[in-house]
Amino acid sequence: MVKRFLEDELQQKFHQGKAVILMGARQVGKTTLLKDIFKNRTDYLWLNADEADVIQLFEDPNSLRLKQFFGDKQFVIIDEAQRIPNVGLKLKLITDEIPEIQLIATGSSSFELANSVNEPLTGRKWEYKIFPISFGEMVNHHGLLQEKRALNHRLVYGYYPDVINSIGNEKEVLKQLSDSFLFRDILMLDQIKKPEKIIKLLQVLAYQVGSQVSYNEIGNMIGLDSKTVEKYILVLEQSFVIFRLGSFSRNHRNELKNSKKVYFYDNGIRNALIANFSIAEKRDDIGKLWENFLISERIKKINYQNLWKNYWFWRTKEQKEIDWLEESDGKLEAFEFKWNTKREAKIPKQFSNAYPEANFTIITPTNYDLFLL
Repeated sequence: MVKRFLEDELQQKFHQGKAVILMGARQVGKTTLLKDIFKNRTDYLWLNADEADVIQLFEDPNSLRLKQFFGDKQFVIIDEAQRIPNVGLKLKLITDEIPEIQLIATGSSSFELANSVNEPLTGRKWEYKIFPISFGEMVNHHGLLQEKRALNHRLVYGYYPDVINSIGNEKEVLKQLSDSFLFRDILMLDQIKKPEKIIKLLQVLAYQVGSQVSYNEIGNMIGLDSKTVEKYILVLEQSFVIFRLGSFSRNHRNELKNSKKVYFYDNGIRNALIANFSIAEKRDDIGKLWENFLISERIKKINYQNLWKNYWFWRTKEQKEIDWLEESDGKLEAFEFKWNTKREAKIPKQFSNAYPEANFTIITPTNYDLFLL
């Protein structure tokens, strides 16, 4: 499955004097996307930074040496660039000193890549986040009706390309993917002093999807102080495993102002962490799966369609809540997610009184495609 809707946009950015950076976890399709773009071209050099000799090439680089190595190629693609120490400075060297080269770099779930690239390449890069396959992509692939029929399956197994392409073997693929997340890309980081705690943390977060998280409470559960819990959550977030959602407040008296929720970018990874692949119809956590699915897919849509929106959840001290709130061009839109179409949902009076101009929509399995397309 290739993210074809990004192909044209990426190619429009080529040879504008900036590097193109594709960020995202392993196995989401970054390499496949680039290989598809360059399948009929020969004017590129592909370097895989998982290979030791590629890392050695960048140990002490200078522009003359790199020019000789690149030869007459018009494009240089560095795959898994986070493996290269101080990679940001080296990408900056290529961008500044060899402007005839279009540099493209991919990074998979690396805390170091996010930190080392941002400052050196300020103003010198186009950056894109690549996620697991989206609902919209699957609709484009085989139609809305067929994808809606697969909803219950997606809620359990998610949207990783290898999972989608491995019908009947989804559990085994997700086991490999989750192990790759945990051991190859995260547990090897220097910031992780107690790797066994990361696994426990992920499992706690998986059970708390859609709930407010307390770093102190989680720390007490897994034996870490709150600052370390927050640091590990940041690593997981920059590794594209989870993301945090903040609370919305305009300083009304009862609104929660600094609360956070945590969601997973993929339902399948979440379910793999708690070893629960029960069918959707029999799950007692179906509400959490539904909420995680909708929010992660909405974020994919916002990113891929270049929509300029701020988003939060809203909650009061009296536990009145709205699942998803967006603001764009000064307009507020509130969304409540209900798996059970028969369950009534009303906008909280506290919210409607405070924000009477906001629109309110209930998202259920009957209309969710309008929210995600």
